[in-house]
Amino acid sequence: MAASGTKKPRRVMLILEILILIGLLVVPLVTSDFHTIIATRMLLLAMLAISFDLCWGYSGIMTFGQALFFGVAGYVAALLANKAGYVQIWGIVPICMLVGLVSSFLIGWFLLLGKRTPTIIFVALGTLTASYAAERLVAGWQWVGAGNGMSVWDFMKVGSYELEPGPVFYYVILGFLIVAYIASRWMVRSQLGLVLAGMRQNEERLAFFGYRVQRFKALVFSFSGMIAGLSGGLYAFHEGFIGPGSMGIGLSTYAVLYGLFGGVGTLLGPILGVGAIETIAFILSDIDALKPYWPVILGVIMLIVVAYRPTGIMGLIVTDRERIGSFGYRGGGEPDAGGKDAKEDTDGTA
Repeated sequence: MAASGTKKPRRVMLILEILILIGLLVVPLVTSDFHTIIATRMLLLAMLAISFDLCWGYSGIMTFGQALFFGVAGYVAALLANKAGYVQIWGIVPICMLVGLVSSFLIGWFLLLGKRTPTIIFVALGTLTASYAAERLVAGWQWVGAGNGMSVWDFMKVGSYELEPGPVFYYVILGFLIVAYIASRWMVRSQLGLVLAGMRQNEERLAFFGYRVQRFKALVFSFSGMIAGLSGGLYAFHEGFIGPGSMGIGLSTYAVLYGLFGGVGTLLGPILGVGAIETIAFILSDIDALKPYWPVILGVIMLIVVAYRPTGIMGLIVTDRERIGSFGYRGGGEPDAGGKDAKEDTDGTA
C-alpha cells in the first residue's frame, strides 16, 4: 500500500538514457558517412571512458592506465589481421576481451592485492608507469612497427561480409556499447554494487566488517580492463591503425577527462563527456583562425568544468540522489544500510 504524502522519485536518468539511445540510433540517418565514421570513433572511446568510470566512479581506483589495456588489445587485433590473416569478428572480439581481462588482472594483482592496502597515489602512479612503459616498449619494438605503429589493411568480417567503416560498422559498435553499458549497469546495481556503494561511503568500515575490499577492487578493475580491451580491438579495425599513442599516457589522460567532464559514478556521464569533448575539439580544429590554439581552448574549457562543476555535465541534469543511487529494501519491512533515504526510494511501497 502506498504511503500517503510520499512523492515518487523522478527517474531523470532513465529518460536521459532513452533519449541518448534514440539520438545514437538516428545518427547515421541524419548525417553523412564522414560524420558517421567520426561518431563511430566516439562510441569506441565511450567504452574506454566507461571502463575508467567503473574504476574511479564506483571503486575508488584512480587509474591513469586504461589506455594500456585498450592498446594491448588493439595490437593483438592488428597482429591477428596482419600476421595470421584472421579478421572474423566472432574470434577478434572474445580474444581482445580476454587480452584486456588478463592484462588488467595482472596489473591489478600487482597493485591491489599486496599485503598492504595501497593508497590512491600508489595505484595512480603505478598505472601511469605501466602505461608509459608499455608505450615506450612498443615504440622501440620493430616487430610491431616501432614508432610508426601498425596498419590494419583488411576489414573485419562477419562470415564473408566485410565491415567497412560506415553506417553498418557504426551500428555494430553501438550494439557492443549497449551491451557493455547494460553489463556495467547490472554489475553496479547488483549485490556487488552494494559493496561498491559501501566502498564509496566508507572503505575502512567495510573492511572492518570483514569484506576483502581490495579483492572487490581487483574484480572491477579486471572487468573494466575487459571493456577497454574490447574497444581497443575494434578501434584498430575501425581506424585501420594502432600505434604507441593508443596505449600511452595521452589517451589514458583523455579517458580520465571524459569521465570527469561528463560525471563519474553514473556510466552515462562518460558517454556524454566523450560526445562533448570530441565535438568541441572537432569544431574548434575546423576553424582556421583557431587551429593553432584549439587544444589550449579545449583544455581551458575542460579545466573550468572540472574545477567548478566536480559532478560534471550529469550534475547539471540529475540530482545527487539519483546520480549516486540508493539501494532500498523493496520487499517491504525495514530499509537497508541506506537508512531513511533508501526507504524513501522504494517508490512509497510498504
